Amino acid sequence: MFQAIDLFDLAQTEHAAIFDGCSFVWDALKKIHDRTLAHLKAHGCGSRYQGPAVVGENVFIGEGTVVEPGALIKGPAIIGRNCQIRHNAYIREDVIIGDNCVIGNSCELKNSLIFNQCQVPHFNYVGDSILGYKAHLGAGVKISNFKIVPGNVTVDKDGVPYDTGLRKFGALIGDQADIGCNAVLNPGSIIGRGAWIYPNVTWRGILPEHMIAKNKCTVDVVMRRPRQT
Repeated sequence: MFQAIDLFDLAQTEHAAIFDGCSFVWDALKKIHDRTLAHLKAHGCGSRYQGPAVVGENVFIGEGTVVEPGALIKGPAIIGRNCQIRHNAYIREDVIIGDNCVIGNSCELKNSLIFNQCQVPHFNYVGDSILGYKAHLGAGVKISNFKIVPGNVTVDKDGVPYDTGLRKFGALIGDQADIGCNAVLNPGSIIGRGAWIYPNVTWRGILPEHMIAKNKCTVDVVMRRPRQT
């Protein structure tokens, strides 16, 4: 699960070349900035929303994309066709978004690659991450990209922590994976194709494709007692 083809349908992004020459899929995170600037230099900034949204100079917006009032697109950024950039979305530096994507209210993105038809719809943070085709984040999902202790982010490789060389690295979320509401993905998480993480789970590490991660805790149901008056 350390190669792009293990997680993603590369036909579902116009920027598949970003993975060329990468020994590991997370190496593409180092190339998002240069890829974004090269695209802007070749294609210009494209259309610009004229309503009460804030759009930076180095931003390309594809045909049919709707940018709602209150959004802030700082850039450099590339946004594909027929996307919804909803009220109060905050798109920071070095973000590439594919076609038919949803970036919703109070969502913040930085240094990330988003494949086609991906949904980041409600109160999400996505930093230094790659989200695959039709991946979906439930409301309140946070992708943590920075360790609170010193050192680079590591991933488990053959049972041994492997240094990714990245101080900031959020998650790789495979095609059609679904992350439940209010889940937290810790730095260096890798989620396989079609995998599910249930709501409120705090996840660390690698979840193989088509697997489910869920909490084992039980909920107690007790008799409601009348209040003392």
